[in-house]
Amino acid sequence: LQNLAQQRLLIKGGKVVNDDCSVVADVYVEDGVVQQVGPNLNPEPPAGLVVLDATNKLVIPGGIDTHTHMQFPFMGSRSKDDFYTGTKAAIAGGTTMIIDFAIPQKGCSLIEAFDRWKSWADPKVCCDYALHVAVTWWSNKVKEEMKSLVQNKGVNSFKMFMAYKDLYMVNDEELYAAFSCCKELGAVAQVHAENGELIAQGAKKMLAMGITGPEGHELCRPEDVEAEATQRAITIANAVNCPLFVVHVMSKSAARVISNARREGKVVYGEPIAASLGTDGTNYWNKDWAHAAAYVMGPPLRPDPSTPGFLMNLLANDDLSVTGTDNCTFDICQKALGKDDFTKIPNGVNGVEDRMSVIWEKGVYSGKMDENRFVAVTSTNAAKIFNLYPKKGRIAVGADADIVIWDPKATRTISAKTHHQANNFNIFEGMICHGVPVATVSRGKVVYEGGAFNVTAGEGKYVSRPPFPPYVYKRVRQREQV
Repeated sequence: LQNLAQQRLLIKGGKVVNDDCSVVADVYVEDGVVQQVGPNLNPEPPAGLVVLDATNKLVIPGGIDTHTHMQFPFMGSRSKDDFYTGTKAAIAGGTTMIIDFAIPQKGCSLIEAFDRWKSWADPKVCCDYALHVAVTWWSNKVKEEMKSLVQNKGVNSFKMFMAYKDLYMVNDEELYAAFSCCKELGAVAQVHAENGELIAQGAKKMLAMGITGPEGHELCRPEDVEAEATQRAITIANAVNCPLFVVHVMSKSAARVISNARREGKVVYGEPIAASLGTDGTNYWNKDWAHAAAYVMGPPLRPDPSTPGFLMNLLANDDLSVTGTDNCTFDICQKALGKDDFTKIPNGVNGVEDRMSVIWEKGVYSGKMDENRFVAVTSTNAAKIFNLYPKKGRIAVGADADIVIWDPKATRTISAKTHHQANNFNIFEGMICHGVPVATVSRGKVVYEGGAFNVTAGEGKYVSRPPFPPYVYKRVRQREQV
């Protein structure tokens, strides 16, 4: 009976906010899809209809987190949030879809990595998800596998690491080949932009100087190292006319490089994350080792405290396009693997649950962006870039019913004591945020309301993404012809 009831839903009296406009309207949902949007809807029969009151609240498309690492085996450990706790936390924060990364070791099969990640996710996910696939080495086999992933598995984005030397890093020649292949297949090329060679040298230098604490992590990979790699990736992508997506933009200088490239008409998108928009790298110098280590991620947060505001301005302006989290949680015990050597601290921070509220607080409440731009950067732009739009990222007839009732006036205080993530630390601890999800609807089912969950592991679906997203490729194709 419960299931039948969940299939018909009416959201009444709210303001429906899309990326391009806001309108006071009811939303009627049946079979997981939006059927009607308009004033004073009265769907028949009234029996078995679930009604949610959204008076004085916003009704927004569910958030799409473009960057997560659930149960990721990395740096001698495995991230704490698995696909169950991670997606459950996402739902509590108003995110209804994550895009995670399948990452093969060098020399290993991309398809096997994809299948492995999918087998971890399918039985556990509480909301929809997709997978980016990483290209960590190059050969004809990799090229064939990329083609197969695009044609048979619904993958339209591949990530190349310019950092993590000897683990995942690829060189310029391999980047050129991978970008060329993405372009042929109609996929979006993604890069982790840092100069891995300089980081390796810098780390040696720091350790030789006796700097072993978390601050060494930032000192050995300063902003220049991120900006240089960002510039290089853009140059190589431009040489083959391939669209580029720069993941986790962490610094002013890297953001400026992206901004300038966009001014020059290059097809490039920047993804700041909840962490780079909501906190900073002064934490690496905290006297408490565990506190400092909790913030260690690659690229690091920047010690310049004006960085988050700078990145938020660029996000508001469309210099930067989308927001993810790079959610990759390691608890204090796992971080302690690097107690005597910062290079052994597992890299990663939380964010999947707090992203929406952090961006509302720092972006909308602060007056830097309006509610429509908020929807664009938390959901719609990601849906457009990764070819999920308008099924995702929009509230309109025919769209998937991934919807959040958002209270812009309510506040909450972020804390590890109350969050739903499987971690004993939160990098936003104590932050008071305006903008709180009151209810979350995934595929037409109310999965979270008033602090209570109604989720089942495995209820989320894997979403296939077709190649050649028009939002990205219309210009690219035209340039080819010209």
